[in-house]
Amino acid sequence: MLLGLKASTDERQIRDRLQYHPDVFEFHLTEADFTASGWQHFLKMVAWVQSQVPTVVFHHPMRFRGQRNELAMNPTKYPARYDFLMTSSVKLMTLAKKVNATALIHGGYRVDTPGDYAGWRDVAKAQDVALARMIAFAQEAPGHVVFENSMSPIFRYGDPAFEARLLRWRLPLAYDTSHTFITLRGDNERLIASLRNLKPLVRHYHLVDSMGQTHDSLPLGEGRIDWYRVLPQLNPNASRIYEIGLKNQFDCQEMIASHHYLEKVAAKLAAAKHPA
Repeated sequence: MLLGLKASTDERQIRDRLQYHPDVFEFHLTEADFTASGWQHFLKMVAWVQSQVPTVVFHHPMRFRGQRNELAMNPTKYPARYDFLMTSSVKLMTLAKKVNATALIHGGYRVDTPGDYAGWRDVAKAQDVALARMIAFAQEAPGHVVFENSMSPIFRYGDPAFEARLLRWRLPLAYDTSHTFITLRGDNERLIASLRNLKPLVRHYHLVDSMGQTHDSLPLGEGRIDWYRVLPQLNPNASRIYEIGLKNQFDCQEMIASHHYLEKVAAKLAAAKHPA
């Protein structure tokens, strides 16, 4: 059972995570990490973490100047944000290739304004733009970039027709279980179908529970996701972290509790498969 933990570039957060000797570590980056001083600090933290953790993932900044970094961003409508999105993505992928890590880029975030899909009038156009950029990024950093699902119609899992497009292009995916579960309004059957369908493409998982209504980021076992059915559908070759909402960012106890819960699930599944 891989133990995967997440933190910012804050040394106190990192020290807290490293005490548990994780197999996977994910950096949650912000715009500040791409300033000259922020980047130098980030590089030092990467070297520190990689000296102790075999698998490292870099989560691209969610926002620029308070606004979401939508991969499908219309450069005409949002030129400054688009420029940051592209330059920071390339910089992160270049580093990932150099240090043998993985850059994680969101395929979408959230649609706040009806009729405005990352600066486009319809979701189909935004999807086409996002997919084209993913294809280009995957070619830029083969084996070192993955694309995460959201609840946005631009890039969400659970729709077999859209998943067929991802399978056709064989895009390297990150899979957030709660995002799909919420998109599917708490339907475990459809979540399992999606996990099974995309399993060959998934390189990295965000394991997180949910009640299936809002982005609640619950510890495993505290929501409605059926982990006894989910666990066998995870790609065994993929990395994973517990992306849980923490009460205290300097104490990842909710992530550790989630790991212990999943270990119990795995043990019960194994016992059922091979009874004494």
